[in-house]
Amino acid sequence: MPTDEVVNQIRRLRFDHGEMTQQQLADRVRCTRQTIIALEQGKYLPSLALAFRLARVFDVSIEDVFDLREI
Repeated sequence: MPTDEVVNQIRRLRFDHGEMTQQQLADRVRCTRQTIIALEQGKYLPSLALAFRLARVFDVSIEDVFDLREI
């Protein structure tokens, strides 16, 4: 049975936006740097609210930040 995996582009988006640090992003989306690290490593899935805040910081859609892939 296939499973789904959520992948993200947070690290690339940070660098595309002036090489934003993990701490700067965390401050802007009101979470911890450790949360950003876990997100980038695929070890944590964000709440819907956090996903929206991340997309807004980068001025992109949620689908530009996160992708659901069948594996």
